[in-house]
Parts: sequence; structure tokens; C-alpha cells
Amino acid sequence: MQSDVELAKRVELESLVKKSRVPAQLDYIQSATGLILGLFMWGHMLFVSSILISKDAMYFVTKMMEGEYVLGEAHPEIVTVTAIFIFIVFITHALIAIRKFPGSYKQFRVFREHAVRFKHSDTNLWFIQVITGFTMFFLGSIHLFVIMVNSDNIGPYASADRMVSGWMWPLYLLLLVAVEFHGSIGLYRLCVKWGWFEGKDAKASRKNLKKIKWAITIFFMGLGLATLAAYMKIGYEHKDKAGERYVPTYISAKVAS
Repeated sequence: MQSDVELAKRVELESLVKKSRVPAQLDYIQSATGLILGLFMWGHMLFVSSILISKDAMYFVTKMMEGEYVLGEAHPEIVTVTAIFIFIVFITHALIAIRKFPGSYKQFRVFREHAVRFKHSDTNLWFIQVITGFTMFFLGSIHLFVIMVNSDNIGPYASADRMVSGWMWPLYLLLLVAVEFHGSIGLYRLCVKWGWFEGKDAKASRKNLKKIKWAITIFFMGLGLATLAAYMKIGYEHKDKAGERYVPTYISAKVAS
């Protein structure tokens, strides 16, 4: 039979083993939620940038996301549910990631001294992630809440009016910068962390991944700024009629005939 001392040691060892798995499990959840958010933001940017094609194109995408072309009528609640899901993933990711942030000014100083001394590019990228992640926690939460409570008020005019007449464009501009840097860096770090796309030469693979990361950042940043400018242009032109819903040309032409 085991003595009390041996039994206590065994319980303590099992507890330590169990605890040692928690960080790995949290890393997995953080990576999974980060991947979901990163891919979602790419898709989201491509959808909202449909305004660069035409107002009708953006209207089509909006109604498609509301299920009108499948269900026969628009259901904005689909957008609400999607926003709630993304918000849950977003908060989960943020709460897990924050455990790795410097917890005090002393820790921050140690980190900065380390970064300056060694001049490691990936360390600097991580620091950018910390700053943009902290920014996104507030700005992203506001944006998602706005979408949740205004899911029936999305469209060429409605979205543009919200930016200009509702003075939301400064928030969207800051959010755009934070999202594009945070997302592209995060996906790059995921590839490095889990060894995705790693060839025979890990150093060369990391270098190529970093080039792809910057190319993605530049592309989506440019697309985002062009999209924001397009909505603001529409918003200023429509300022005197703020609140009016957009009627696509194929419907207005049918009514006119």
C-alpha cells in the first residue's frame, strides 16, 4: 500500500501534469480563434469593397448575406447572429491572448530593452500585435455592437450615412489600420508557430512568409482605404438625404416602366 507521503507526491505530480497542459490548450484555442477571425476579416473586406464596383454590387452582396436569394426574402437577423458569433470568438481570442501581454511597466521595460538590444524583427512584429490587439479590443467591440443592433440598416446609403452623418469614419479608419496589421502578422505567426508551409530550409521559408505577409498587408490596406474613401464620398453626396434607403437600378427602372 502507498504511504500518505507517496500518495501526496503522486497527487501533486498529476496536478502539475494537468496544469502543464493548460498553456498548450490555451495556445491551441488562441490559434484557432485567431485563424477564424483572420479569414473572416479577409472575406469581410472583400464583401464591403464591392462598393468599388457599384452601389448595386454592394446591395447585391448585402442581400446575399441576408439570405434573400436563397430564402426568398431578406433576413437581417442572419447578420445579427453572425456578428454575435464573431463577437464571441473575438472576445475569447482577446481574453486568452492578453495573458501574454506585459503585465506591468517593469515587464514592458524589460521587453523593450530586449527588443532594442537584439533587433529581432519577429519580436517587433509581436509588439505591433500587442498594440493593435489592445486597440481592436475597444474599436472592434464597438463596430460589432453597431452591426448587431443595425443589421437591418446595411447598404450603400445606410453604411455611407453611418460613416459620414454618424461620424463613424474615424473609428473605421483606426480599426482598418489595427485589423490589417494585427491580422496579417497573426496569420504569419500562426504559420511559423505550427510549421505551416515550412520547406526544407526553415529560415528561407520564414523569409518568404514575411514577404507574403507584407504583400497581404499592403493589398488589404490599400483596398480598405479605397473602400473607406468610396463610402465617405457617397456619404457626403447623400448627406442631405441621410436615412434614405438605396433602391437598386434594376428595381427603380422596373418601377419607372
